[in-house]
Amino acid sequence: MPMDRSASTPMRPVAEQLDALERAGVLARTHGDRTDVRAAFRALRAEKTGGLVALHPHWFAASALAPLLSLNAQPGFVVEDMIDVDEFTPVGIEIPNTPLYLVRQVSRGDDLRNVSPEEAIIRIEASHRRPLTLQEGLSWALGDPAIIEPNYCFMTIGSRKVKRVRPSGETIYDARTPALWVSSGTGRDGIERRGAPKLGWCWWGNRHTWLGIASAAR
Repeated sequence: MPMDRSASTPMRPVAEQLDALERAGVLARTHGDRTDVRAAFRALRAEKTGGLVALHPHWFAASALAPLLSLNAQPGFVVEDMIDVDEFTPVGIEIPNTPLYLVRQVSRGDDLRNVSPEEAIIRIEASHRRPLTLQEGLSWALGDPAIIEPNYCFMTIGSRKVKRVRPSGETIYDARTPALWVSSGTGRDGIERRGAPKLGWCWWGNRHTWLGIASAAR
């Protein structure tokens, strides 16, 4: 039976997460200064507290990280109708200006399965928490692949794509929201990808019984 990930999930030790990220090939996928990235790796190895080791979107593109995911001996992939995935960026979330940082009290949000992102954001913020970003979700799945389970996966609604800004100053967002789950091998995914970890999307206003909505402490 899958582990309940609705409450804050105990993280693997920081050093183990860093080792997993290095084994996955994350260092080779940075589009920033590798010297800065290696320094951030070293700094976190000295961290005495716990948390999720997260990769900063400025240094790590989601499109470069997704293929590093692995499940059932299958590499991860980005769905064909989300080639603009790198345009989904953190919204309303302050992130430290460093290639890697720690996120506290992370939850996969199993209790928010069958709740739309539009509904969930209200509940998350009322609990003095904030949604996980796409890169944070990818970091989690890279550092602990077991977090992606069939029928128990999650959305990362902390990252959104800006479509336009009205003259009034109101920001209009793309109706899609990024999500990580296991491919069934149907449709354009292809049968050869059955069981592979998948970076896809769901509508902001839709509910999905197999997708939680991941969050963390502010």
